Amino acid sequence: MCLSIPMQIVALEGPDLAIVERRQGTSLLREQVNLMLIGPQPPGTWILVALGLAREVLDDQERALIEDALAALASSRAGSYDSAQHFTDLSSRFNDWNRQP
Repeated sequence: MCLSIPMQIVALEGPDLAIVERRQGTSLLREQVNLMLIGPQPPGTWILVALGLAREVLDDQERALIEDALAALASSRAGSYDSAQHFTDLSSRFNDWNRQP
């Protein structure tokens, strides 16, 4: 299974390559990615990356949802998952759905 994660472009290395990074706890992950699927993007852009390939450009709302899902996964693995802390966008939709006649 392949998991895509949000990473921010910090430098360009030609028309199809970029250096991206992501802070994960106290570590800074940095790698080179191929931009051929999404085209050239300016530094500062957040993208979804899988296996060294940029898959899509993320807006702030999409990124927040993905970050929440990743945080939920990490807390679940650590044994500290609290459903009230994660997926609040789905909780509100579920509550709205339950209120419909």
